[in-house]
Amino acid sequence: MTSDVAERDLLLGRLRGQRRHILDQLDGLNDEQLRMATLPSGWSILGLVRHLTLSDERYWFETVMGGAPLDFWPEGDNADWRVGADEPADQVIADYRAAVAASDALIESTPLSAPPKSPEDWWPAAGLAFPDLRSVIVHVLVETATHAGHLDAARELIDGRQYIVL
Repeated sequence: MTSDVAERDLLLGRLRGQRRHILDQLDGLNDEQLRMATLPSGWSILGLVRHLTLSDERYWFETVMGGAPLDFWPEGDNADWRVGADEPADQVIADYRAAVAASDALIESTPLSAPPKSPEDWWPAAGLAFPDLRSVIVHVLVETATHAGHLDAARELIDGRQYIVL
């Protein structure tokens, strides 16, 4: 039991660190900067935050692990990366914070060995396996860290700010 607690603390601590990295990189950006595309692929910083909210936090923890319906998913190609011009940036960021809090509550109250309540049929054909909460946390941690790196590059292109100064 103690090792489960230590493992959960380690995984959740690292995940929280990457989420903090994401939020730290938003500090000081104005609305125009949050919405601009800095890389040729065309995503914006707010789009990345929306993606992390829907595809990483809500999908993996709320739907896959918690068994809730995927009724929050927007329609259209890459819709989880899109933020409307009329959507306040503060709300997109608040939605991310709320999804993180809900994910943390699930992680803290679920055994690491618990299987997903809503596994996807396509995972085995794609060579993927998420047998338990532990594997889902590791997946989301890697995804969040990867996107934190993307955000670092975008932020440096926008205003020169470096997360880690070399």
